[in-house]
Amino acid sequence: MAPQHLPSTRVAPLGLLLGLLVTSCFTFCLSCRNSKDFALTNTEKNIHKESETKEAREEELDTEVLEVFQPTHEWQTLQPGQNVPAGSHVRMNLQTGAREVKLQQEDKFQTNMKGFKKGKRLDINTNTYTSQDLKDALAKFKEGAETENSKDEQARQATVKQLFRPIEELKKEFDELNVVLETDMQIMVRLINKFNSSSSSLEEKVAALFDLEYYVHQMDNAQDLLSFGGLQVVINGLNSTEPLVKEYAAFVLGAAFSSNPKVQVEAIEGGALQKLLLLLATEQPLSAKKKVLFALCSLLRHFPYAQQQFLKLGGLQVLRSLVQEKSAKVLAVRVVTLLYDLVTEKMFAEEEAELTQDSSPEKLQQYRQVQLLPGLREQGWCEITAQLLALPEHDAREKVLQTLGALLATCRDRYRQDLQLSRTLGSLQAEYQALASLELQEGEDEGYFRELLASINSLLKELR
Repeated sequence: MAPQHLPSTRVAPLGLLLGLLVTSCFTFCLSCRNSKDFALTNTEKNIHKESETKEAREEELDTEVLEVFQPTHEWQTLQPGQNVPAGSHVRMNLQTGAREVKLQQEDKFQTNMKGFKKGKRLDINTNTYTSQDLKDALAKFKEGAETENSKDEQARQATVKQLFRPIEELKKEFDELNVVLETDMQIMVRLINKFNSSSSSLEEKVAALFDLEYYVHQMDNAQDLLSFGGLQVVINGLNSTEPLVKEYAAFVLGAAFSSNPKVQVEAIEGGALQKLLLLLATEQPLSAKKKVLFALCSLLRHFPYAQQQFLKLGGLQVLRSLVQEKSAKVLAVRVVTLLYDLVTEKMFAEEEAELTQDSSPEKLQQYRQVQLLPGLREQGWCEITAQLLALPEHDAREKVLQTLGALLATCRDRYRQDLQLSRTLGSLQAEYQALASLELQEGEDEGYFRELLASINSLLKELR
């Protein structure tokens, strides 16, 4: 049977429809592909941007942390609120209370920490080196360091050898010289033995006393002098026929008595006071009397019992004779100073007893038994002190004015009757007014002469 053919009028519309269908399918497929490619491209770009942003933030964070404080190998003060890299050496300064920081292993530690913060993994392989390898490396390192420093060390040792001598050589020389280290006690015993030896020459005895005076300045040494009878040996030296021995024995005693009650008591019991007064009352060289007077002052100060014995033994008469000697005028100021110290010492003891409200303290009772002011009035010290105001030295006048003021309550009536004292005070007033004016012109706020002028004016006011 022959095939049937469609009419040409129907075939044309069918072909057109088929062409449109194929075109639509191709367009749809092309659009799907473009949209897929675009979506993939945007996703990759976003992921890349987010990664870069995250790394930038981490780098900024790392930079911020490291910029807060950068420690070095030197100690630096850490301010409050600042951070430090992990592993830094931090301590507290106990003197300032501030925290201080420094690096321990700067290069390797910072490199590792920076890589760790950036997400890098530290490649630590514990099996790379054995313990023997580390020991060998350390031995080679030490050998290398010793090789590098050997020349510098040798040069340093050579310099030291030039500056110092070997200890073996010094020991050998000390043995040859028979040098033996001694304590103060042993030295004092040796000096006392040399002084007390009949075979010692005068120079050796004087030298022994001179050296002994240096040691007994210390309170403990002076008390140790009692333990082996050395103090009594020195006291007996005051009986020597040699003026130099008496002079330096008094010198040692004055140093030992000073502010040392235990030694003062032993000296009184050993007869030191009588021997000192005897030397002052007899003819002796002026240098010897100076040191004897020094020993007497050290024995009497702050020792009321010794002051009582001093008055009983006629000590005021001895001092009066000493001051009136023309050849001993240089000792007059020292005697006046001693009397001033004794008078004020008793006054201060009485004032202290009143302030503490003690009815009968032992020390006050001892001072009350010392009849010093009545003795001074009876022995004519009111007139003697007034006459010493004619001394030319300003320092001597100052001491005499102080003593006149201390004796004012006892000697007021005699001062008023002494016309020579009034003329002397008037003359000194005019002299020191001129000197005080010069001090004011020179701009001195507290002048020495103004103080003397004030003392003179106060004394004249009391005598009117």
